[in-house]
Amino acid sequence: MSSFHERERAFENKFAHDQDMMFKAVSRRNRKIGLWAAGLLGLSCEDAANYALDVIRIDFTKPGHDVVVEKLAADLGELADKTTIETRMAEYLSEAKAELADG
Repeated sequence: MSSFHERERAFENKFAHDQDMMFKAVSRRNRKIGLWAAGLLGLSCEDAANYALDVIRIDFTKPGHDVVVEKLAADLGELADKTTIETRMAEYLSEAKAELADG
């Protein structure tokens, strides 16, 4: 195989890996933000876990994090505004990426 094809394949593999890691990081972020919101709502442990799963699932309905922000803002009402939610989401995404990088 020529070096061009080897580099092309390496690039494709890296892209696929990066996409997979981002998917996992976003799923972790959504779980974390769901658990955070569940805590604000005062949900029980089991209900909090189910709520976090709902947050993960809602992200599959439409690409982008806007649908998650909208759900959380609607559910939390006066407990947290969109800016707070988006700030937490950014923090949790950083945490999730670091966790995945650590293995």
